[in-house]
Amino acid sequence: MSDAETIERLRHIGWRGDVLPAGGLRLARVVAQHRAGYELHDGETLFGAQPDGRFLKRGIDPGERPVVGDFVEVQSGTPPHIVTVAPRRTVLSRAAAGERYERQLIATNIDYVLVLTGLDGDFNPARIERYLSLTEDSGAQPVVLLSKLDTREDAAEQIAALRARLPDVTPIHALNCKDPASVALLAQYLQPGDSAVLVGSSGAGKSTLTNTLLGTATMATAEVRSHDSRGRHTTTHRALLQLPSGGCLIDTPGMRELKLTGEENLDLFADIEVLAERCRFADCGHGSEPGCAIQVALDNGELTPGRWRNYLKLHDEREEQAATLEARLRRQRGGRPIERPHGHRGQRERD
Repeated sequence: MSDAETIERLRHIGWRGDVLPAGGLRLARVVAQHRAGYELHDGETLFGAQPDGRFLKRGIDPGERPVVGDFVEVQSGTPPHIVTVAPRRTVLSRAAAGERYERQLIATNIDYVLVLTGLDGDFNPARIERYLSLTEDSGAQPVVLLSKLDTREDAAEQIAALRARLPDVTPIHALNCKDPASVALLAQYLQPGDSAVLVGSSGAGKSTLTNTLLGTATMATAEVRSHDSRGRHTTTHRALLQLPSGGCLIDTPGMRELKLTGEENLDLFADIEVLAERCRFADCGHGSEPGCAIQVALDNGELTPGRWRNYLKLHDEREEQAATLEARLRRQRGGRPIERPHGHRGQRERD
């Protein structure tokens, strides 16, 4: 098979390059990861593979191991072995749960991050802002999806309030995940060659939406709890699925903890940064200081208390994670200082 034919075949699973890696090995995409190994797809065939021994070494950065969405070079054998991970064009990650700092990759080589939240008890604008903060440096376009449109009579009010909190460039779509006609609006993000990752809380409707996009009941679904609209983890692992539209969708388990990595810019709150620059004093703590533009904005309604509190929470978490990351990198480099990816922007509100 010629390189041109191979590239055309790989485009069915999201390959965007015009040339193949120079190694001459079989190129495939990671569609699932299990304890027993990986599932790969080369555009025609689904097959299993094991990671090369170097990926199993203790102390290796987890980010160097293959993850769902990666394109990998595979060496023939019984079973085939993944020997190289191709350069990633986009990466969505979070800080792993627990006290030890470790970055966890959620998906790679994606064009869109579909953030799904229910309009029922799951609706939480602050959590949506946290998801969007995590997507800032991924290289992918975030898209907010509000499910269970059919369950709320006041959905228009909820959507309008969320629209006022988010940047105008962030798409927001309300839909009924069970209705193919409602879900059809997502076709613009799932064209041939497109790759999207679907994230959100358990019970938000990720599996239901995935089944509607697939046109089959492939993913297991479950009822949500009545008191908080949360569901069980019906999706137990990340999986890349080829859709009838020609796009690829990575479905993920519900994530209850979303820790920032420390490298976010929090551009989502750029308006607050602009307000802070108007304060009379450069070191304004945004409390009772005279000439505080933040307090003026809170008083006149330009800035809501909820959004201000969420900014403070994410800002402090970002700074704490950044300090932990810096200390880790400093140790790895023998104590040499590390240039921070961003500066300290804004002060925490004083008690």
